[in-house]
Amino acid sequence: MLQVAFIREYKEDVIKGLAKRNINAEQMVNDAITLDEERRALQTELDSLKAESNTLSKAIGNLYKSGEAQKANLLKEKTTQLKEGVKNLEQALHEKADALTELLYKIPNVPHESVPEGNSDEDNQEIYREGEIPKLHNGALPHWELAKKYDIIDFELGNKITGAGFPVYKGKGAKLQRALIAFFLDKNTAAGYTEYQLPHLVNEASGIGTGQLPDKEGQMYHVTADNLYLIPTAEVPGTNLFRNTLLNESDLPIGVTGYTPCFRREAGSYGAHVRGLNRLHQFDKVEIIRVEHPDNSYEAFESMITHVKGILNELKLPYRILKLCGGDVTFASALTYDFEVFSTAQDRWLEISSVSNFETFQANRLKLRFKNSDGKNELCHTLNGSSLALPRVLAGILENCQTENGIKIPEILVPYTGFDMIS
Repeated sequence: MLQVAFIREYKEDVIKGLAKRNINAEQMVNDAITLDEERRALQTELDSLKAESNTLSKAIGNLYKSGEAQKANLLKEKTTQLKEGVKNLEQALHEKADALTELLYKIPNVPHESVPEGNSDEDNQEIYREGEIPKLHNGALPHWELAKKYDIIDFELGNKITGAGFPVYKGKGAKLQRALIAFFLDKNTAAGYTEYQLPHLVNEASGIGTGQLPDKEGQMYHVTADNLYLIPTAEVPGTNLFRNTLLNESDLPIGVTGYTPCFRREAGSYGAHVRGLNRLHQFDKVEIIRVEHPDNSYEAFESMITHVKGILNELKLPYRILKLCGGDVTFASALTYDFEVFSTAQDRWLEISSVSNFETFQANRLKLRFKNSDGKNELCHTLNGSSLALPRVLAGILENCQTENGIKIPEILVPYTGFDMIS
């Protein structure tokens, strides 16, 4: 959530920045400034009325002590009127503050100055590519056919148990899935991230804190009886570890990693491009999260990019990195790089990771601050990245590592799987 003081001071920059998202934000920005001015005017009037009421109360007490009860009773009538006025102003102030907050929840983050203009993923900029795309043997199969051939993932069984988008991993498929999770966590903890086991459901405040709520795209599964939400990513519970927290500057930086299943409705996703593991309602992901000093967050962002690159290099998968354009960057992010692995059997790129810097956007919602060297409270910067999302990594391994004799496991994973071939 943008700070009102920031919107007011940098009004034209905010409008210009949000135009990169293809949003005409002038009306929203003006409305936010107006609501804040009205809120502050009500607060000033309320403070004045309370001060007058307190002064009269003291005067009434003194009059009673001096035996002037008649004068005291006259003043009491006025304090009754003042208290009614205070009550009305408090109600008006509450309504104005709620209206301002509701509006601020609708305003997305301002993209970083380096974010390119564009309308959709077709306008994202490729900034890096690594690895050679393998040449597969004749008769190479997409991962959903390989899963059936080697009996390692059962999509039909998942459909029977739950519905489409909930696969069942079995045998060596389940072991490979577990091996990837362990490998990712080991890489992250070795890089200094602290591992957490996190809840898979969160309350409304947690969803608001990281920007998933209000749910603008209908992607969250909502447990209505308890008003809880199934997490779309470990980013939500992991970042909310620090909600309503005042850190010391010496506490920074903080790194968190965790494995969780993730749940997304993926409403409106149909067609061949979402077949198999390409688009699921439930999938596994290992996340990295950082809480940083504002001066250091973009250096941390680059280190996260380097970290994910290192993991993919060890898996020996061909991948590329995209800088997302203004029309494709997420609601809460200031800057996002996407990692995509090439699926040779499908002849297409599959997103496997997003690394984002949210700057103060989430921290303002979370009330996540630190006490700086001047003793003042300052908002932290938050960052997160997939390290990594498993379904498409697994799809990439199955398809790119297939041979005529079976699927060769990447060497780095063999100590985790206990086997080097699926056949």
